Amino acid sequence: QVQLVESGGGSVQAGGSLRLSCAVSEPLNTPRKWVAWFRQAPGKEREGVAAIYTGGGGATYADSVKGRFTISQDNAKNTVYMQMNSLKSEDTAMYYCAADLPGGWSLGPNYRYWGQGTQVTVSS
Repeated sequence: QVQLVESGGGSVQAGGSLRLSCAVSEPLNTPRKWVAWFRQAPGKEREGVAAIYTGGGGATYADSVKGRFTISQDNAKNTVYMQMNSLKSEDTAMYYCAADLPGGWSLGPNYRYWGQGTQVTVSS
């Protein structure tokens, strides 16, 4: 059982930045795995935002965040980060970390493990 703990959420004005952290309870590369960030705003479906394969090979981003959000990993800390810049009010949501994708699209919902979420609120 992999445990994920998110942190770094908060309230920020539009145009500001936040960095979310996802602490993973096992080494990122043992085994190699997909780790992703999802978000869900009130009344809306959960959507995949960014994903990274810890064995290398790049990252995947939703069109709505390309050029503004960057996902990265720190193997020494077993942590995946998401740097969020140029935040907009529409980025307001609960953000969840997910890990271990048995198959399917890296921004799809098939991840085995999920964190409890961290709230991001962007005011205009």
